[in-house]
Amino acid sequence: MALVDQLRQRRVAKQCADWIRRSVEVRSIRKMGLLHGKMVHVHDGAREHALLGSSNFTVNGLGLAERPNIELNLVVDSDRDRTDLLSWFDEIWSDEKLTIDVTAEVLQRLEQLGAHNSPDFIYRLTLYHLFAEYLADRAETERLETPAFTETAVWRMLYPFQKDGARAVLGKLKRYGGCILADSVGLGKTLTALAVIKWHELRNDRVLVLCPKKLRENWTEYLSSNNSELNPLRQDRLSYTVLSHTDLGRTSGRVGDLDLARVNWGEFDLVVIDESHAFRNAAGGRYQKLLDDVIRAGRPTRVLMLSATPVNNDLADLKAQLDLIAKDRTDAFQALGAPNLSVLIAQARQRFKTWSKAGGRDAAALMASLPPAFNSLLDEVSIARSRRHIERHYSDALETIGQFPVRKKPISIAPGVDLAGQFPAFNEIDAKISELKLALYNPFTFVQLEHRPRYNERDNRTAGFDQANRERYLIAMMKVGFLKRLESSVNSFGVTMRRMVERIDARLASLDAYERGGTNIADGALPPFEEVDGDEDLASAFEVGGRLKYDLRHIDVAAWKAALEGDRACVAELAAAATAVDPSRDAKLEQLKQLVRDKAEQPSHNRDGTPNRKLILFTAYTDTARYLYEHMAPFAKSMTFNVGLVTGDRSEATIGRHRFQDVLANFAPRSKKRAGMRGMPDGEIDLLIATDCISEGQNLQDADLLVNVDIHWNPVRLIQRFGRIDRIGAHAETVRMVNFWPTDDLNQYLNLKERVESRMALVDLSATGDDNLLADTKEAVEGETHWRDEQLRRLQDEIFDLEEAREGVGLAEFSLDEFRADLLEYARANTNALEEAPLGLHAVAPTVAETGRFPPGAIFCLKRKGPAAESMVNPLEPFYLVYVGDNGTVRFGFATPKSVLTAIAALCAGRSEPIEALCHAFDKETNYGERMERYDALAAAAVSDIAQAYATRAASGLAMGRGGKLADSAAQARADTEYDLITWLAVRPGDEAAS
Repeated sequence: MALVDQLRQRRVAKQCADWIRRSVEVRSIRKMGLLHGKMVHVHDGAREHALLGSSNFTVNGLGLAERPNIELNLVVDSDRDRTDLLSWFDEIWSDEKLTIDVTAEVLQRLEQLGAHNSPDFIYRLTLYHLFAEYLADRAETERLETPAFTETAVWRMLYPFQKDGARAVLGKLKRYGGCILADSVGLGKTLTALAVIKWHELRNDRVLVLCPKKLRENWTEYLSSNNSELNPLRQDRLSYTVLSHTDLGRTSGRVGDLDLARVNWGEFDLVVIDESHAFRNAAGGRYQKLLDDVIRAGRPTRVLMLSATPVNNDLADLKAQLDLIAKDRTDAFQALGAPNLSVLIAQARQRFKTWSKAGGRDAAALMASLPPAFNSLLDEVSIARSRRHIERHYSDALETIGQFPVRKKPISIAPGVDLAGQFPAFNEIDAKISELKLALYNPFTFVQLEHRPRYNERDNRTAGFDQANRERYLIAMMKVGFLKRLESSVNSFGVTMRRMVERIDARLASLDAYERGGTNIADGALPPFEEVDGDEDLASAFEVGGRLKYDLRHIDVAAWKAALEGDRACVAELAAAATAVDPSRDAKLEQLKQLVRDKAEQPSHNRDGTPNRKLILFTAYTDTARYLYEHMAPFAKSMTFNVGLVTGDRSEATIGRHRFQDVLANFAPRSKKRAGMRGMPDGEIDLLIATDCISEGQNLQDADLLVNVDIHWNPVRLIQRFGRIDRIGAHAETVRMVNFWPTDDLNQYLNLKERVESRMALVDLSATGDDNLLADTKEAVEGETHWRDEQLRRLQDEIFDLEEAREGVGLAEFSLDEFRADLLEYARANTNALEEAPLGLHAVAPTVAETGRFPPGAIFCLKRKGPAAESMVNPLEPFYLVYVGDNGTVRFGFATPKSVLTAIAALCAGRSEPIEALCHAFDKETNYGERMERYDALAAAAVSDIAQAYATRAASGLAMGRGGKLADSAAQARADTEYDLITWLAVRPGDEAAS
């Protein structure tokens, strides 16, 4: 029926119901259902009538529409014919084998159409129509849960939300061959992935896990080879292969018992990539090895990527990760409306850039401008749930699991360096470091002019970034690294300066040997591991072009030696100044001791009332961690504190065994479920000193205080660190972060912009293949620097979730999982009500809760009739969601379904009863559905907006490159296109109490 008639169906339903109650009986021919083969027997107590024709039991057939269907009706006026017809009719009517009385059912349906509905039911019913396929997929996924799987230790260990996450991952892996699991920090992505791994292993699939080197221990602890009581999954006998990201660049050597030369990279059925954002740049050997030798070669390989931050500051970050799912096929997502992934990402980037430059921070405006196919693609292949999502949808489970702790305001401390006040100020050290030439890392400057071309050749690995620039940017990064080490600890700074003196001396000795007739080959100054410890970007920078060998016969050796000697004098001076600040003068060390003293003397309390004396000291550098352990352990012992140390290559403790997992279990015995394990000490570790080797994937929520001894450049790392204690089921009611800053003046600290730009530029330039290399990199670096600065400022006053930190959007903005979860929990208990509800139901909701954001008007859920569109113009095709204000202005159109659903949820969710005051006012305004002119106009405005927006977006599909095309005329949404009204919501001024 026409949309206008559907809006009036409440009045029609009431009229029909009244008519049936007036001695009309309705029967249905058996086996044809309620909607077909209806017979109506009318007896008015007077003369019998006979009417034949096409007046079926519909609005048109009953003559209640603007165009009644009466064109083929005829009246039989012969008494004999009437008698024969009546006999035939009565024979069928009274035969209970042929017919069934459906009067009560028809009246029930009509009463549904005529009754007031609760806003909450209309919200859930809308979701039911939009996501019916999700419910079917969910049922299919749950059938994958065989007894062998559900009885595994890992499945039993999962929280309900993690089980739902695993189900969703398995479904996406089956449909698309890949999935990005981007749940927030602290929601247990590792355990969810382990369940997915176990499901595959039960099918005899081979699984490869790729992770950063520092996280390798997080994965190997669950393997069957670790048959210790500290492995909670030892009964599952997990047997996946664990390799580091860096192992992709190696062709020989061993990793544990595995010989890299003998790895059959193409035989893995599933690859799990932890911290997948490390592969956001497609250029480079590791990425190509992963794509070519693991994913595309050999067996069909599914890809599961884990990352809380798959998007850094540019939507292009997603391109390389999506290519891993697509196996580098540009048309892999054509079924999702993306005939060319490269073009789609380019369009999305351009629109994001336009939105960002306009100064907008309205995510809805951005989502409206992005290609719908981009939104749909990310919604389909990713899972991104926030802490708020878990709190809202799993509140019952949280009562058993335990709540998230409350975050207290961070404490900022700037202790200075030297209690004696003799060490130079931070800005003075900055100035001295700036003067360094660092000739050790800059041999190209001293190459004779005629020989420079051979060393300055462009190669594919650096995408045209020549050796001169490589060395220049490497030096800038090294200088920033020196400052970061000073910020970490004066001891670490001193160690680094002394190493630099030793390396300069070694280079000078090699040059002296050359002058005496020795070897003429000099390497590219590759550093030992210690110099890049804790700095992955710097490590990557050394790898790029670092194998270059110099022929000293091509170098002005005398000039190089002079520059090296000048650097040595300055570095030796800095080393001497740092060495003079012994532990008795170390201001930061003294302040850390005070924190431990305060924790011992005035401990906080857990939810059960027991005292909490536990705290973690995080640092980026192994040097600092070892130094703190050496000097904090004796002091902490005097406070009856046991101390543990965990770094990437070492673990130690003042109690119990010293193995990595033993130290963590003794620090967090409740989180690590230490009870009952043999060989454990009676006491516990209270103070844990750690590097970022445990900043991810560890449950340490026995503690409630985390101290950042140094401030990592990337605020994401600080939030990840805090996620060790800010976790579901925390034992403490509150958690707090303490941040040590190198200076009271934060702006001075952040005024290293030029060096940060250089530092980031090298990483980007070394891995990008963009034609506009320098311009794009400069813009990206400026945006990244601005974002990091702003978030570091925020961390002085608050602790926030990663999804709240982004100035743009994260994957959660593209996900509709919030609404699918709303549907799932409701459908489990109300399936019949949803299935039996007729089309066109509505409710009335108030605007008061969100005045201004959700103005008076109407929200329509429409379903376009006709064949499916060939072009992904509408993310929810064939459904269209439109929010129209009373003035006819479209608040949110069909291109932003999340905005419309958010509005419906805000206006409806939780209002489980009709709002009588508003319903009464609505009935009065419309005369119980008779006068619907206001809503006719709003519906017409919605359809008009759909037509205009559809035409524009369909036309833009031509820009999608090969495979993009306009939807054909049969599938286009035009002003005269017919729609079914699925549900609608009248948004009226007022509240629950008054209209």
